[in-house]
Amino acid sequence: MSYLLPALPYSYNALEPYFDEETMKIHHTKHHQNYINNTNTILENTAFSSLSIEELMSIFNEISLENKNILRNNAGGHINHSFFWKSLKANTVLNNSLKLELEKSFGSFEYFKNQFEDIAFKHFGSGWVWLVNQNGKLTIVSTTNQDNPLMGKSISNTYGDPILGLDIWEHAYYLKYQNRKLDYVKAFWNVVNWDKVDSRLNK
Repeated sequence: MSYLLPALPYSYNALEPYFDEETMKIHHTKHHQNYINNTNTILENTAFSSLSIEELMSIFNEISLENKNILRNNAGGHINHSFFWKSLKANTVLNNSLKLELEKSFGSFEYFKNQFEDIAFKHFGSGWVWLVNQNGKLTIVSTTNQDNPLMGKSISNTYGDPILGLDIWEHAYYLKYQNRKLDYVKAFWNVVNWDKVDSRLNK
């Protein structure tokens, strides 16, 4: 089984003015496609080629391949971006049940947003910021490069089921925001698909 680039559930300009059309197009068709191409090449004719990307991540610690570190970066890039695209949508609203869960873990929705922004802004280099479910508790964590919390603590230095994630690689924002990383992070709240976040939490 070869992985395929998932179609976006919206047009490339649907998230304007917060996420610009050109960045979305390059991000999806170039960066994400490249991760998929590299992953398929590495997994070809291996025992892992029939696994879903989620299954591959969940057993990543047990995989023994010569190109494991390259696979980590590229398969991670595939699952992270597939997750990210579904996390985005214009004009959704945070519902009360999800708001209550965030308040339970963070005290208030505003404090959650501030913590998320702070961790994203202070993360050095490329990586991701995640809202994860760690055994029933919502927590904000970050990972380097294309690591995913599903890889487990021994690989990604964290764990949990991702509920929301933000790409903080420069390729995700530099065309529009240049070095204004915090502006990009704050713009993210305008395009979060809260319906998807809620469904992941209740899965």
